Amino acid sequence: MTTTADTPHRDAGFAALDPCVHCGFCLQACPTFLATGDEADSPRGRIELIRSLERGELALDDRSVTEHLDRCLGCRACEPVCPSGVGYGRGLETARALLMRTRRLPWMARVALTMMTTPGLSPVVYAFARVLRALRFPGWLAGWGRLRFAMGMLAATRPEGGRTRSRAGTGGRVEAPTAFDRPRQPSTALLFRGCIMDGLFSHVHDATVRTLGVNGYDVTSPAAQVCCGALHVHAGLPEEARALARRNVAAFGEGSEPIVVNSAGCGAMLKDYGHLLHDDPRARAFAERVRDVSELLAERGPAPGAPLDVRVSYDPPCHLLHAQRIAEPPLRLFRAVPVLQLVQTPDAAQCCGSAGLFTLVEPEMSRAVLAPKLAQLRQVAPQVVATGNPGCLMQLGAGLQAAGISARVQHPVELLDASYRRAGFYA
Repeated sequence: MTTTADTPHRDAGFAALDPCVHCGFCLQACPTFLATGDEADSPRGRIELIRSLERGELALDDRSVTEHLDRCLGCRACEPVCPSGVGYGRGLETARALLMRTRRLPWMARVALTMMTTPGLSPVVYAFARVLRALRFPGWLAGWGRLRFAMGMLAATRPEGGRTRSRAGTGGRVEAPTAFDRPRQPSTALLFRGCIMDGLFSHVHDATVRTLGVNGYDVTSPAAQVCCGALHVHAGLPEEARALARRNVAAFGEGSEPIVVNSAGCGAMLKDYGHLLHDDPRARAFAERVRDVSELLAERGPAPGAPLDVRVSYDPPCHLLHAQRIAEPPLRLFRAVPVLQLVQTPDAAQCCGSAGLFTLVEPEMSRAVLAPKLAQLRQVAPQVVATGNPGCLMQLGAGLQAAGISARVQHPVELLDASYRRAGFYA
């Protein structure tokens, strides 16, 4: 009898799960298993469910399958600790795409995905959100509960000091480094703006352009780029993601300039375009050009700035640490800021519970995963919680406000930018 593993043309996502030997190393790395203690909410348990789906032993609409796969954050913390090299993330995405053959996304996820990523519609949505944010209503309403937590997430996107921001790479003027600090022949980098980052975190784009400028890069941004497609892949909609990926590959062209990203989730997705568009050699070349902003800055130093007397807890985004395996470059950014005190937070590498749309569609599990992180942050009492992903910034910011912890959230590049400003590096 022919087994599933021997079947020709088997999906590579399912094949990525084959090395699993049920050793259990993944259990203590999995935030949902730690929250529930249920084997079915662990990577090992979910792999068995996925294998049963693939073999046809469980139906696609079986609640015992969908419940536990839906409750996975997709943080991929299980992958670095796996001694067998299981590609859990690929397997999960394949299984979710399979499940979408017999069901629709929850209405809230569908609405959020449409509003946040649709060209033509999302700029209007983000403009309204920025107006609401400027009126400070979200901060006043922040707290627990689905609506109040959402308000806290929006409040967390407000730039430090509420300063007016330009639109990096879209015609808005960004302060340039002064001539005496700028290399004579700067390299060129292309900024990936994304959807949420461009709509609510354009101040991080500005900081990215400025800090890279100090360290020898001229940054431009192609106008025809769109959403990276990460939210679509995580939701089980790979075809929608492929359509977006093709547009981005075309928009950035076939040059050799690095494509700089300041969102960990976007970076992981863009680096995976070679897999997503496996039949397009241009996609593989595109993926090889993608670099997180911390990677580019670390390659050039980064140049030290002026002292900032601030106590910082770094919370590494899952898709930077686990998916892209980038750990040291962000720490080099902090070391370039004299006096800055980087405090170690136990279990900082654990997921915060954001996970794209997860915080909207699985709020109870999301908050259960966030709770121990907030408890640790209360103990170490930082002034700033720094992290390099928009969902993490919003989740942690909302959690800090709801828990009454007096710390703000910032992208690491914002701290370096503040140090450079104080040092007089900007004209």
